[in-house]
Amino acid sequence: MSHFAKIGDNNIVISVVVAEQEHINSLEGRWIPTSYNTRGGIHYAPNSNDPDGGIALRKNYAGIGYSYDSTLDAFIPPKPYDSWVLDENICDWEAPIPLPDDDGFPPSKSYYWDESIQNWVEDLVTD
Repeated sequence: MSHFAKIGDNNIVISVVVAEQEHINSLEGRWIPTSYNTRGGIHYAPNSNDPDGGIALRKNYAGIGYSYDSTLDAFIPPKPYDSWVLDENICDWEAPIPLPDDDGFPPSKSYYWDESIQNWVEDLVTD
C-alpha cells in the first residue's frame, strides 16, 4: 500500500489516502504519490527522526491544504505568515529572522512568531 494525494483546483491537496496503485488508477481526478516518511527533502526511518537514506519523495508528505508545485515536484505546506519565505531546497517556509538559539537541551525558553512585529517573542506562559 502507498500514500496518494488528490490534487484539486489551483494544485491544492484535497485528500490523502492509503491505497493500492490499482485502486488509484480506477479513480477520477489527479492523484500523486506521497511518502509518509519524507520531510524537508529527507527520508526518515518509520516512526523516527533518523534519516535512513531512503528516497525522499516530493520533499514533504502531502497534507490537506498543501500545494503541489510541479516545477519543484514538491508538496508545500500552507504559508503560515505573509513575511515568511519559501526555502525551495526543503519546500518549507522560513521566518525572515531565525528562531533564537537558546543553548541547552531541552531549550530553556519557547517562542512564537508575532507577525505584527515580524519577530520571535518569548512565550511566557508556564505550565
